[in-house]
Amino acid sequence: MAVELHVTVEQLPKLLRHDTKIKLAGVDVDGILRGKLVSKKKFLSVAKDGFGFCSVVFGWDMHDMTYLRELKISNKENGYRDIIAVPDLSSFRRIPWEDNVPFFLVSFFEPEGATLSACPRGLLRTVADKLEAVGYHAMAGAEYEFYQFRAPSASSGAPTSERNSSSTAKFLNENPVDALPSLTEGMFGYSLTRPVHNQEYYYGIFDACEKFRCEVEGWHTESGPGVYEAALEFGEIKEMADKAGLFKSVTRSFPRSEGPKSFNSLRYVVKSLGSKFGITPCFMAKPRQGLPGNSGHMHVSITGPSGLNLFYREEKDQNPKWPDIAHLSDFGRHFLAGLLDGLPDIMPLVAPTVNSYKRLVENFWAPVTVSWGLEHRAASIRLIAPPTASPKATRFEIRVAGADANPHYVLAAVLALGWRGVVKKMEIEVPPLGKGEDVGGSADQGERLARSLGEATERFMRKGSVAREALGDGFVEHFGGTREHEVRLWNEAVTDWEVRRYIETV
Repeated sequence: MAVELHVTVEQLPKLLRHDTKIKLAGVDVDGILRGKLVSKKKFLSVAKDGFGFCSVVFGWDMHDMTYLRELKISNKENGYRDIIAVPDLSSFRRIPWEDNVPFFLVSFFEPEGATLSACPRGLLRTVADKLEAVGYHAMAGAEYEFYQFRAPSASSGAPTSERNSSSTAKFLNENPVDALPSLTEGMFGYSLTRPVHNQEYYYGIFDACEKFRCEVEGWHTESGPGVYEAALEFGEIKEMADKAGLFKSVTRSFPRSEGPKSFNSLRYVVKSLGSKFGITPCFMAKPRQGLPGNSGHMHVSITGPSGLNLFYREEKDQNPKWPDIAHLSDFGRHFLAGLLDGLPDIMPLVAPTVNSYKRLVENFWAPVTVSWGLEHRAASIRLIAPPTASPKATRFEIRVAGADANPHYVLAAVLALGWRGVVKKMEIEVPPLGKGEDVGGSADQGERLARSLGEATERFMRKGSVAREALGDGFVEHFGGTREHEVRLWNEAVTDWEVRRYIETV
């Protein structure tokens, strides 16, 4: 397991003695890294107290369009003011593909000093602090599935491995989406031979992640054309969220003309220029109709002051309400009850885009209800516990989250809901999903989750929502406003499907 670095301001001059520049980046609401390159002199002067950073990164969407309804953090009235970005020295790492330039993540604060309500790193830290105040520590792991595409060359239509002006964005401007070729064709989950087709890319990602402190535990093909899955190394929850976000930025930007040495980790946007490999990793929840979507499963457990797993029950319950929880502690049962109770109210955090809800449909290995079960991969929450897992590995896997979700928000919501259940000593109200039972079927007693981003956002923002109680009104108002923006843009869009279906017939 990776060890968290403890770097002090006093150590920085020695640590950076051979450097002249530093890269800094914060995380916006969509999980995109927003940052800049600064001189060492500038960095050393702001390392302790932070520096002004334009708040517009919380005033515009993923394509730098200001929100249709201006929100409190950044707007015309406050002049798109500066907020304060404070470097997190424990996040120090070097970017091996950019000549080992030093890199630090920042957290955002109000000018008066309070944590910015919508700062993803700040939100997770605020929730985690509640547990740490009583001696508990949250641990987490992340698994990401994602499709990969290779844009053909503009001239011949054949895939290219040469760096040229043919990017995926340019290709899609001139061709239908369905024409974009997958990295590999066919359904080859857990194949040992498929990755050899793109060996330099496949091993380059793994090695680059290790050097960049985003260690990968498992890396394999998933079922789907050009689909890979990565399981990141389990660790402390705040550090895990950082690694998950950085992993997505690494893979999305990966190849340039000389492989792992030269790609830019801050190019989080999918539409980057074509490169040596010409590959575009895609973390959309559902990029292809009729095929499985991309999940972003999160694993969470809690340890006590002694380091023992608090979800594990040392003596098996001989008369549990359901056999599934025989090895789950009372603490774990309260935590699970909190997750189940609040899940419908935090759906925009685990399914944040219009496209997210194309994945959450029946019969596609994706959960659609408030459901759980011991080792049940069709449920929204999979309990992993003895006898199939070791006591120390007892945990919950939140399977409703998509690969498109911001990992800081997902983990903050999971931790906040679970802790709410513990504090209130909540009881599990929904029976486990039986083995062989279909999620959303007649035997599934769980509430149906939102079917659209609009429906999810309305519930998230309503007065008295669990989201408001667990995460605060300031955060809910801001993030909810950003989702209303997405919904409005979608409602105004005219899709190819509509034109093809209606152009001649109505």
